This record gives sequence, C-alpha cells and structure tokens, in this order.
Amino acid sequence: PAEIIRVPIAMGAEAIVLVHNHPSGDPTPSKADRELTRRIKGYCDDLGMTICDHVIIGEGKYFSFNDEGLLKKKKKS
Repeated sequence: PAEIIRVPIAMGAEAIVLVHNHPSGDPTPSKADRELTRRIKGYCDDLGMTICDHVIIGEGKYFSFNDEGLLKKKKKS
C-alpha cells in the first residue's frame, strides 16, 4: 500500500482512483483485492486523502468498490 500511494503523496494529490485488470476476465474482487483496498483506504484516511474508487476491469465488465458502497467513511465512535 505504501508504494502505491507514494507518488500521489509526493504530488500532493488529495484523491486517488485505483484501477487494475483481471486477465481471467472476471472482475470479481479477490480476498487479496479487498484486503489491499482496505489497507490503502486506511493509509489514505490517515493522510486526509480520498480514495474515490477501486475499479477492476474484466472482459466487457467491471467491478467498482465505490458503486458497491465499499469505500464509505466509517463513523467515528
């Protein structure tokens, strides 16, 4: 996660969008995709940076973490 957000941090970005493809053609996120997204979101939240979306491209389909409501800010207790 740190390597992924290093450049946006260096550029002073306030938001990022993650995108990658699944060569299998099935855009369903793997457990590793979900975990990586969770960790990157945690880093971004701590730095005051927004992760707008994580899109996985498949064959003629895509999966959007944002569309599925998986990137919402957690309410502080």
